[in-house]
Amino acid sequence: MTADLADRVRDVLDVDAEAFEAQARADAEVVKEGLRDGVFDNHQAIVGFEYEFYAVADGRWRADDEVHALTRVPRRLLELIGFEKELGLHNAEMTTSPQPLSAYGLQAQESEVKARLAAALDCARAEGMRLVSDALWTIPPAGETAREYLTDAIEVDGVRMATNMSDAVRYHAMANGPNAPDSMGIDAPHLSFEAPTVMPESLITSIQPHYQVAHAADLPQHFAYALRVAGPLLSLAVNSPFFPPDLYDEDATAEEILADGWDEGRITVFESVLNTADSEKVRFPRDVDTVEQAVDRVAQDPSVVPMSVSGGDRYDDRFATLRRKHGTYWRWVRPVFDGPTRSAANARIEFRPIAAQPTVRDSIAFQAAFAGLMESLPRRAHPVEGLDWETAKENFYAAAREGLDADLTWVTNAGDVTTNTGELYDDLLAHAADGLESAGCSAAEAAYYIDPLRRRVETATTPAAWKRSRVRTRLDDGESFEAAVAGMQRSYIERQKQTLLEGCFTDWI
Repeated sequence: MTADLADRVRDVLDVDAEAFEAQARADAEVVKEGLRDGVFDNHQAIVGFEYEFYAVADGRWRADDEVHALTRVPRRLLELIGFEKELGLHNAEMTTSPQPLSAYGLQAQESEVKARLAAALDCARAEGMRLVSDALWTIPPAGETAREYLTDAIEVDGVRMATNMSDAVRYHAMANGPNAPDSMGIDAPHLSFEAPTVMPESLITSIQPHYQVAHAADLPQHFAYALRVAGPLLSLAVNSPFFPPDLYDEDATAEEILADGWDEGRITVFESVLNTADSEKVRFPRDVDTVEQAVDRVAQDPSVVPMSVSGGDRYDDRFATLRRKHGTYWRWVRPVFDGPTRSAANARIEFRPIAAQPTVRDSIAFQAAFAGLMESLPRRAHPVEGLDWETAKENFYAAAREGLDADLTWVTNAGDVTTNTGELYDDLLAHAADGLESAGCSAAEAAYYIDPLRRRVETATTPAAWKRSRVRTRLDDGESFEAAVAGMQRSYIERQKQTLLEGCFTDWI
């Protein structure tokens, strides 16, 4: 199996890069022609969702010190539960069926997530494991350090492969191509960690709300608003203030880590692992002036691993190389153009800054809030569209560093510039609810989706703040930093067991 994977990686590396790029540019012209012909227009907005998890030992057959340790998911289990492979062997991903943005559509999204996740949890329980909704794991597999798990690799006839990575060829090819950096590590406060493959990215998991615009030509305006709400929504969602303790620098103290660590370390992981000095593949993207420019940006983005594509009967197989290239177009907010049939072809925005959340309701709250904002802000010509792009970018990274303590700049509906947290979220969440109501939700239904986020503002508590508080308490009780992080993580998972499907993070406060 290992030799076969190495052969497939070599096949990928033999793809003619110039021909691949030329075909991607030709595919872009196909998409732009479809845009001009209205192929990517639809009668209403559509929402979708990607939800990533990692697996831990549930303690049924394990020693006490192995409970909640990271564990590898059998491939047959993924097939059984209908989840998809992600980067690490411990990962699993669910993708929902797209639904119209309406009260029924959002209910369908939440019901599908709960139904499939409940079934997956039952199957995982029989294997002595549990799927966890979280931003960044901190307890490595039993008997291994996080450093060992993330760096373990072998070389077969010159092909370098991570031992704990899924067998998807593109992941392994990324460490072997001509543009691959010498190492793919993490650069974070008090943590400098090098790895031979992209495996460190498997530390993190996310949710990704999708918003499909009704009229493709309107994508640039929606994209501009998506960039301006990215910081405020990320500030509410932060959930990864700690890394596995053995990754930190040996001379780093607990106080230094608490003082200097980002509330959303997931942002630093994704950027530092996949960016190089020559190419910032993961970044806060710039505004686009036209929908055609959005297509060109994907086509012109430097390729990590050119890969051949096979033909098919889908409509978007007409631009299959561009779709393949899009798979490594890693922006925190990104445009997507695809569709299995001509009638289902769509232009959408994938919103990627949000980490996996403590409960399903919290995760769906961010999907609904983002969709509501995409409905309301353009319709009401909200003046935050005019917020300078540099300020929107500063908001984003300030939110990643400091969560709700960040000083964010916003423009209210009245046109007033404010840095007041209360004013910002009063305006933002009111428009999120307004957008849901305009899409057919009742006031009570809109409140159901938005209230979990309102409660975070009212209590000034995010999942990252909850984690920091638990670690601080344990340190004050005399525990070591390693024990404090592990204890916090086990407490997080135990709380989640009771609330994942039917509760809310606010139940933890």
